[in-house]
Amino acid sequence: MLTGPARARWFPRVRAGGTDLLVGLGYLALAAAVLSGQWRNTDSGYLIKSGQDQTMWEWFFAVTAHSVANLRNPLGTDLQNFPAGVNMMANTAMFGVGVPLTPVTLLFGPTVTFVLVLTFGLAGTAFAWFRLFSRELVRSRVAAVIGGLFCGFAPGMISHANAHPNFVVLLLLPIIAGRLIRMTRRAAEPRRPRGRVRDAVILGLLVAMQIALGEEPLLIFALAFGLFALVYYLHAPRAGLRVARAIAPTLVLGAVITLALAEIPLWWQFFGPQSYRSIDHGPMGNDLEALVQFPSESLGGVFAPGRNVAINPTEQNAYFGWPLLLLVMFTVGLLWRDRVVRAAAVVIAVFGVLSLGAVATIGKRPTGIALPWRGAEHVPLLNTVLESRLSMAAIPAIAVVLTLACERAVRTWTQSAVDWKPLAWFGAVACVLLPLVPTILPVVERAPTPDFFADGTVRRYVGDGSVVLVPPPRPPDARALRWQADADFSFPLAGGYFVGPTGTTKKGIYGPEARPTTALLVQAQDSGVVPRIDADVRARAMDDLRFWRADVLVLPATRNGEVLRETVTQLLGFTPTRVDDVWLWDVHTLRASGAVGITPGGS
Repeated sequence: MLTGPARARWFPRVRAGGTDLLVGLGYLALAAAVLSGQWRNTDSGYLIKSGQDQTMWEWFFAVTAHSVANLRNPLGTDLQNFPAGVNMMANTAMFGVGVPLTPVTLLFGPTVTFVLVLTFGLAGTAFAWFRLFSRELVRSRVAAVIGGLFCGFAPGMISHANAHPNFVVLLLLPIIAGRLIRMTRRAAEPRRPRGRVRDAVILGLLVAMQIALGEEPLLIFALAFGLFALVYYLHAPRAGLRVARAIAPTLVLGAVITLALAEIPLWWQFFGPQSYRSIDHGPMGNDLEALVQFPSESLGGVFAPGRNVAINPTEQNAYFGWPLLLLVMFTVGLLWRDRVVRAAAVVIAVFGVLSLGAVATIGKRPTGIALPWRGAEHVPLLNTVLESRLSMAAIPAIAVVLTLACERAVRTWTQSAVDWKPLAWFGAVACVLLPLVPTILPVVERAPTPDFFADGTVRRYVGDGSVVLVPPPRPPDARALRWQADADFSFPLAGGYFVGPTGTTKKGIYGPEARPTTALLVQAQDSGVVPRIDADVRARAMDDLRFWRADVLVLPATRNGEVLRETVTQLLGFTPTRVDDVWLWDVHTLRASGAVGITPGGS
């Protein structure tokens, strides 16, 4: 992390070589092992703890490749949520990997792209932090390896590896940190700083690239790094102000370059079609128990599971385990005179508290104790952050503390091989990290795509309108996105799984705005009872069909399928046709005429 000239002279840079290659391969092997279940079955395997998020991310990669291959604008699409469409930039589509991996997606499918990004994201993040630690913080490769290992495979990283590549591919953040550290070091030197334009160009490129990978991690990193720098220079505020003045022009020029590179995508995100101002996601803070428990996908979670207090299995953003937290507190007390350790400790404490949300909860029960996040949750940009994710800022800070302590232990050992303290330290590190060793992420068999979509039959029934699944896809069930991709995006879908605006306030919600017919069909499926259908219900259904510009309603094999078939038949006034393995109501002339109960002609 931030280093002064004294530390820089004491720990000179090291050149990459065979050791670095072995370290990188080791990280890659561990990442591949964690995701080995998905690698063994990229055709029909599915990370079960991802909920519907894997389907959503695979759709993002697939539709990006489709847009690139067909020379279409990838920033927005109407293939989902037809006809309003989806703002892809506002949905973190990760163009930074989706666009360059277009050939992989087109040749091998979006699942391969998905697991490839996750695997190299874990390994690359670990290696990037290892390189930063070994270049700027410590001389011991052993210490740097441990620090990089924790950064790349911490509980929060493994949890997001189930479903969220934007919180796994974080390798640019330590590279940005390294560039800033070198800028501050040169600014502190007596001679005039050099290479400002070069630094600004590189920094601008790096930040623009990170925007194309994920803005929420970048925001959290920027806040944490700023706090780290502030605490680091508290003991010498004049030196801090001198450094700030020296690097300010470079930072401003870097920001201008970033905006020049990302201007169009950012405009599209915040002002383009289907943009939104904030997301009303409700309380999403960490439970206090989440700080001390072991993650579910770890050895500790297998042998000493705790209560389920996470938002969901993909958001175990803390779960550091009580042994690690005790060791970190002990180490911070021991090394408190080191200002790097002090700065890291403040980041851990501040972002740990902020991650608890507006009100402290224990065992999912609110305590009524107001917390600092209450004052930040309405601040623009911050109000889009899931507050539990703020605890991920503590990951590299904890790694810094462990890395510096390991460096001291190695130095002590080299000075006296009979000293017991280094052996005790590494024994303690092994004991606290062993429960956090990740297990293989569980994979289940995904149901096959209906033949109606897989063999392209759907193309015969769709003109300039949409396909309406019964019921339409939504965040709890987004399987139709996969079917659309398997049909090579030959039709648009009503509904879907994305984040988009609602009403005149343009507040973001997950999934499309509620339509009466969607609610009716979901009710029928959930209850197993055909709802009461009268003239008003049929009129609202016709409004929805016109809104969706529906060509066909399609009912694949699903739970309570008979109830759904009877519901739609009563709604439309005519029976469906069996086509391949689905029931189909051809409504393109029906919604055009606005009549109910008149059997439409063929497509």
